[in-house]
Amino acid sequence: MEEILCCYQNWARPLENCGTKSVKFGGVFDQAPAGRKPIVERIAEIEAASSENGFWNDQGAAEKAMGELKALKNRYEPWKALYAGVEDLKTLYDLALEAGDEGEAAGIEAEWRDISARYEKQNIYELMGGEVDRNGCFLTIHSGAGGTESCDWSQMLYRMYLRWAERRGFAVEELDRLEAEAGIKSATCRIDGDYAYGYLKGESGVHRLVRISPFDANARRHTSFASVYVFPVIDDTVEVDIRPEDLRVDTYRSGGAGGQHVNKTDSAVRFTHLPTGIVVACQNERSQIKNRQIAMSMLKARLYEYYRQEKEKEHERFAQEKKDISWGNQIRSYVFQPYTMVKDYRTKAEIGNIQAVMDGDIDLFIEEYLRFAWNSHAV
Repeated sequence: MEEILCCYQNWARPLENCGTKSVKFGGVFDQAPAGRKPIVERIAEIEAASSENGFWNDQGAAEKAMGELKALKNRYEPWKALYAGVEDLKTLYDLALEAGDEGEAAGIEAEWRDISARYEKQNIYELMGGEVDRNGCFLTIHSGAGGTESCDWSQMLYRMYLRWAERRGFAVEELDRLEAEAGIKSATCRIDGDYAYGYLKGESGVHRLVRISPFDANARRHTSFASVYVFPVIDDTVEVDIRPEDLRVDTYRSGGAGGQHVNKTDSAVRFTHLPTGIVVACQNERSQIKNRQIAMSMLKARLYEYYRQEKEKEHERFAQEKKDISWGNQIRSYVFQPYTMVKDYRTKAEIGNIQAVMDGDIDLFIEEYLRFAWNSHAV
């Protein structure tokens, strides 16, 4: 029983220190930052506004407000339940201790483990407090040094993220794909789901593969590279200034496996933003007009992310896609031979079950990066 109390005290201690950046538990109950209302007040404010006449006259604003309300409740209510669970557990422990009832120990320990697991899961959301972390994202993959090997590796990496999104029930739409003889040279998709960008933002960088090449008749070990870049989907309320003279527009025929329409019209669109060198492309729609709309949305998102990082003096993160996709720049290695291991060089997290990782089980790396990024900013 004393051991359980010690565990409880060690875990509950952050409640006494709420408000410090390094402490996450109970953060939603803290005093709100300057210029922002406490979460409970904001929930009450939106609920009151939604009951007023005329609230749905502006459907766009109303839907945005209800989306914010849902997000706030999803964040607040689990913490409220968790807080109540801790109080109930402490009361149960105190009663058992007073009665000298050792028979309650197993039940209290099981409840403690359940609360701990819920805490760890909910704490991850608290690590994603950025302005656009809750949004969907665009994910782009480019093959790098290694020729055919790297194109095949890009395809494997792309599949890994698609499987991860599938595990979470996120919607995925492929926007652009450049096929290679084996695998892909590049691909871009849109992933929609709560906190898709928050989860995946740490995946930007160079990913390295080590394996015995299936394309080498001598069965030699090869090293291949691919780059991943993740940027957020932004809504129409965010204004990004794009001057026509800063934009180069190219149209070309869509590539693909064939069909009655593909390769017959110049429906694919590529935008190049000349001041920044950012390039986006879309060819998944049959209509050039729709491809233009999607490409413009991607360009705005890329520019938003670029200007945000420029403002925060974080050019290194934006430069990930511009770095050489080769030795010395990787954030993570995936080793198939002579042993199996996936290792992240930033967080030092590693897993031996590489097949599970390639099937989309990358939550360990995502969560460890979120903790790493939080602690780095807290220093």
